[in-house]
Amino acid sequence: MSVINVGQAVVLGVVEGVTEFLPVSSTGHLKITEGLMNIPVDDNAVVGFSAVIQVGAIAAVLVYFFKDIVRIVSAWGRGLRDKNERQHHDYKFAWWVIYATIPIVAVGLAAKPLIEGPLASLWVVAGSLIAGSAVMWAADQMGRHKRGEDDVAFKDAMLVGSSQILALLFPGFSRSGATMSTGLILDLDRVAATRLSFFLGIPALTGAGLYELKDALGTGVGAAPLIVGTVVSFVVAYASIAWLLKFVAKHSFNAFVIYRIIVGVLLFGLLGTGVIDS
Repeated sequence: MSVINVGQAVVLGVVEGVTEFLPVSSTGHLKITEGLMNIPVDDNAVVGFSAVIQVGAIAAVLVYFFKDIVRIVSAWGRGLRDKNERQHHDYKFAWWVIYATIPIVAVGLAAKPLIEGPLASLWVVAGSLIAGSAVMWAADQMGRHKRGEDDVAFKDAMLVGSSQILALLFPGFSRSGATMSTGLILDLDRVAATRLSFFLGIPALTGAGLYELKDALGTGVGAAPLIVGTVVSFVVAYASIAWLLKFVAKHSFNAFVIYRIIVGVLLFGLLGTGVIDS
């Protein structure tokens, strides 16, 4: 019998789609939701399911930014064939995304037992939600928001890409929150930091989903919940991306900071009173 049924997959797909690209931690929200539904958060099948339905959210990014991705990949292809094309920013950017993905892949493989074991605790999620809020608030305050997407350099991509490790090791910190905060610290404006976060998330999250697929299928999650959760996360994530880009163009990240603190404190309370299990 599947550890996750179709109804639960719908709920988790909605949670994944809403939170994957908002700086509030999709992993944290998934674990909280799983805990409330009495789904074992540290079960290998559940961890695998969470990674697989992320592919639905990534597919939403691919569709939403299709023209940008085609432009970047085309520039990369031309640069591979013609050295005169290699000074184009899009050609360089494609390589930067590849290079910036290496650190999180290396840490993800090396620390897999920790990530799926002790670090999967909801206590870690609660603490990381609050700690990540402090980082996000500080980054938004200190950032000068003066650099646009065309100003992104190799150093920016590597630092922002490497910051994804924080969310990998500390579920609740938020991959989007870590990458956007790092972009703000590097003086990128909010839209540029958000778009860079999207592009850097494509290879990392797609790779994680494909890597975990065998565990999700082989240890207790049926094909139907996986398909339903992935489709739902795609639809909801597409709407979430469109909303977020409009929001950050006119607002600070303070609303997310406050929300994360509230959720973190409530989670500590639920864990402390035994309402949900860690």
